Amino acid sequence: MTETLPSTPRADGFRMPGEFEPHAGCWMLWPERGDNWRLGARPAQQAFAAVAQAIARFEPVTLGVSSRQYLHARDVLPASVRVVELSANDSWMRDCGPTFVVNESGAVRGIDWEFNAWGGLNGGLYFPWDQDSLVARKVLEMERAGRYRADFVLEGGSIHTDGQGTLLTTEECLLNPNRNPGLGKAEIEARLEEYLGVEQVIWLPRGVVDDETSGHVDNLCCFLRPGVVVLTWTDDASDPQHAVSLETLEILSSCRDARGRRLEIHKLHQPGPLRITPEEAEGVDRIEGTLPRRAGDRLAASYVNFYLANGGLILPTFGEGRDAEAAAILAALCPERRIVPVPAREILLGGGNIHCITQQQPAGQPHAVPKPPPAAAH
Repeated sequence: MTETLPSTPRADGFRMPGEFEPHAGCWMLWPERGDNWRLGARPAQQAFAAVAQAIARFEPVTLGVSSRQYLHARDVLPASVRVVELSANDSWMRDCGPTFVVNESGAVRGIDWEFNAWGGLNGGLYFPWDQDSLVARKVLEMERAGRYRADFVLEGGSIHTDGQGTLLTTEECLLNPNRNPGLGKAEIEARLEEYLGVEQVIWLPRGVVDDETSGHVDNLCCFLRPGVVVLTWTDDASDPQHAVSLETLEILSSCRDARGRRLEIHKLHQPGPLRITPEEAEGVDRIEGTLPRRAGDRLAASYVNFYLANGGLILPTFGEGRDAEAAAILAALCPERRIVPVPAREILLGGGNIHCITQQQPAGQPHAVPKPPPAAAH
């Protein structure tokens, strides 16, 4: 059994690394619920398989699957992807999986946050979420990685770090009363510092328009490397996203990171706006307690929701004119990475995208055992 540690990552000298730092691999979950994914999740499964295959070109991928879907997933996925039986209520590994932390000696541990399906009974997206709440613990058990249990609701998509002390997040999400009621900004910031080893939290007011996660930062902006961020953008001043992105740009431009650097900011123009079609909406089962998918609803589409693999960048594409532009911008900004576009509209229809369905495990030694204290003298 993996050890549940009595302390905190910061107290033990651990920090959350940037996603651009080396990985040991990537974790994902398999979609199957018909009340979130259309047509019995078959189109989404094809998209998830394409993402897993793309990432597996650069680093090992482990995909958790229910017992019902194990044989099907094993047949669909390439042999290079490890498939394990792992129950979950849905397939958002970024948010219900562990956040990994590392120390200077290369040891790897994980944080098991509280998870309440993006709001619990006050605006959450589905019920129950009991199996999602066990995913982080099970992943850490399989990796034999030490586990920090945080008495604090947090989803992995709500944070981005540069690995050097700076964290990006949004007030819309972390200050939402359906996450940690009773905790103010200062108290939440203190918990982020204690569990993620950061020194400075940059608070952005809002996330992407109509993002059902309450404005996760990973759909709005992220670090490409220390001191460099990309921001979802639109030139259309009549689009409500324009005001959100402009507000974010002004904040990012006026602040410094934990090392005292001014941030270098690059814009990625959003696709669309994209909306759910009648055909897409009709293919989703309607069940009380699950967020409905309605024709005409705006999708929170963003090219920023990509995954940084070892030497690669897995980019969501949507079959429209901005796809090539986004790929070209990121190729120029990341010459050390191969840009791999993957059609991702089917993932977007479920409420997120490539970054949301993945969770990187940093390179290191998850099996490292802490040295015992010296024996007492007699």
